[in-house]
Amino acid sequence: MRVMTDGAMPANLMSSTGRHPPFDRWVRELPATVAGVAERWGLELGRPYQPGGTASWVAPTADGRVLKVGWVHYEARDEAAGLRAWDGQGTVRVHRAERTGPTDVLLLEACRPGTTLTESVPPAERDEVVAKLLPRLWIAPPPGSDFRPLQSMVDAWAESVEPGKLPDPGLARAGLELWRSLPGTADQDVLLCTDLHPDNVLRAEREPWLIVDPKPYVGDPAYDPIQHMLNFPDRLAAGPGAFADRMAGLLGLDAERVRQWLLARCVVESGRSPELWSVAVRLATRG
Repeated sequence: MRVMTDGAMPANLMSSTGRHPPFDRWVRELPATVAGVAERWGLELGRPYQPGGTASWVAPTADGRVLKVGWVHYEARDEAAGLRAWDGQGTVRVHRAERTGPTDVLLLEACRPGTTLTESVPPAERDEVVAKLLPRLWIAPPPGSDFRPLQSMVDAWAESVEPGKLPDPGLARAGLELWRSLPGTADQDVLLCTDLHPDNVLRAEREPWLIVDPKPYVGDPAYDPIQHMLNFPDRLAAGPGAFADRMAGLLGLDAERVRQWLLARCVVESGRSPELWSVAVRLATRG
């Protein structure tokens, strides 16, 4: 089958190289990997979307679908399984998937026109789009599935936090304790998206909007809007409590739990994103 890539590589993918030798080797071998998939699956491929993602090669196929060839990494382990479980309810459908070594390959439903939520809707209106999509993903894990619990992600992230290096070690320790404890106090466990960015919500024909690139875990639905809020640093800085309350109201969630998750995540992330420390402080003081 013809592969119409002409050696093209997504800019964001190339910008991710140079830090991890196994990943760099995977990127160097990617043209041959893509060509092999196209041959085995009988696909004619166009050029990859630009600037693309940081860990995958994604391109349209001649038959109107999308091929995604991705680096297998911790957070994205269950993307195909999640898409199969949701079966197109708020997400794209997966037609075929395989994993070989460090490579995930997914043949996906295409979104047309495919413009992103970022490009299409003013910031405040994105809350409402997200609030209509996320609850549709909050289903019980299918029998026999092995999705990881949210607690496993929480514990892994907590290992990188050094309270003594943050401005107020006492608040840092309290935030870290809250972060570790929240999954175990949820009153329900559902399948979560966990990493919802506005550039991963696309206009489509089958439904007005569809989610791509989920990172499924099972746990507290009050965690799921947190990434959406972190995508708006100005709104967080202006009023994190009000923002959390708005999302909780739109989603029918307990506002206090959403505030707690936001506070805890801001503490955990503040080592690499210092601007989030002031957000944590405001939430801790009911700001």
